Amino acid sequence: MDLRNQFLLAMPSLADPHFQRTLTYLCDHTEHGAMGVVVNRPMALTVGEILQHLGIEPTDEAIAQQPVHYGGPVEPERGFILHSPPGHWEGSMPLTDELALTTSRDILEALARGEGPAKALLTLGYSGWGGGQLEDEIANNAWLTGPVHADILFEMPAEDRLATAAARMGIDLSRLSSDAGHA
Repeated sequence: MDLRNQFLLAMPSLADPHFQRTLTYLCDHTEHGAMGVVVNRPMALTVGEILQHLGIEPTDEAIAQQPVHYGGPVEPERGFILHSPPGHWEGSMPLTDELALTTSRDILEALARGEGPAKALLTLGYSGWGGGQLEDEIANNAWLTGPVHADILFEMPAEDRLATAAARMGIDLSRLSSDAGHA
């Protein structure tokens, strides 16, 4: 089962505060583990503040005002930029023909000048699972997997992303119980 380029929707029963009510984009998935970034949890921090902290002066005010998102509990001091189109950045990992994940300073400098990718979401930290861990969590109903929609990632308010991803699968998360049952 390859879950790469899928959304992980946190089920109501998922009590881990790092992932409660989150929508995660799964960037990589192999038998050795999985890696993704939470895409619906904005922090009280803007891209402009991150750029200034790095000594990069933002000249594109629209980029500077974008929120930084909590990407997950692993390496919370490290930035990850999920973006489209992929482009040719130093620390880029192509994910699909339309998406890439980049960690290098050159993309931040380009974004600050208004010359970066057309669509970008900056996160601090990422979400990681060891080999078989994510599959076990899915089997235990902690996560629902579903198709990725670029408009959810880049065009929708963060607070609407999880419910919209679920609705596009025909699911109303508010109608699901947080209690697991057994017949």
